[in-house]
Amino acid sequence: MLLAIDIGNTRIKGAVFENDTVIESFVFSKNELEKKIENILKNFPEVTHLVVASVGNLEKEDFLKIDKRLKIDFISHEDQFPFENLYATPKTLGIDRMVLASGATLQFKNENRLVIDAGTCITYDFINDKNQYLGGAISPGLRLRYESLHNFTAKLPLLKVENPENFIGNSTSESIHSGVVNGLINEIDGFINEYKQIYPKFTIILTGGDSDFLAKRLKNTIFANSNFLLESLNHLFQYKIKND
Repeated sequence: MLLAIDIGNTRIKGAVFENDTVIESFVFSKNELEKKIENILKNFPEVTHLVVASVGNLEKEDFLKIDKRLKIDFISHEDQFPFENLYATPKTLGIDRMVLASGATLQFKNENRLVIDAGTCITYDFINDKNQYLGGAISPGLRLRYESLHNFTAKLPLLKVENPENFIGNSTSESIHSGVVNGLINEIDGFINEYKQIYPKFTIILTGGDSDFLAKRLKNTIFANSNFLLESLNHLFQYKIKND
């Protein structure tokens, strides 16, 4: 069994895999890391390998003290990936984006693919049908947009993510909800439509913590999977074993 861990900017997600099947998934905060993993290993003693993708401030050393029996694979830029990286600054490309690109390459073979990760940031990553990673875009996620309106103005309130009742907001709160949510929806659909001008046919994968909230509001047809990064970690781990 494999335990996959995704360390994001705001939280940690994990899943136990038996081959390609998710046995159980987890979400927890960074200060719960050691205790949560110990509990997972206690409940799933068959787990022998741990694979980690981190964009947070946790390093491999934070995991070495958890369980000496585990074989730990901490994904880094030096690893072998199933795509050709054409990013102009490859060492600055986030590990999470590289894992997502790997998952798209391995799961959607011989296709153009656009991966949209809706988390703290919205990342767009495009891999063509020649398995070449071309790049993408980064913009603020839903919560960052709400927080920026509050933090960089004198009187706008800090609101929680909420579906706007009306497109034309008839109060300050409704105007914020409409601006943030509808603005992001139009951004994502706009990005997709721009890609269509260059690549008429491609698969769109939407993932991340806000993917379920956004998926039903988008006009374009997408493949929504909030656990796509964890599944991609599992596929990348299997790819590395086969190609060692």
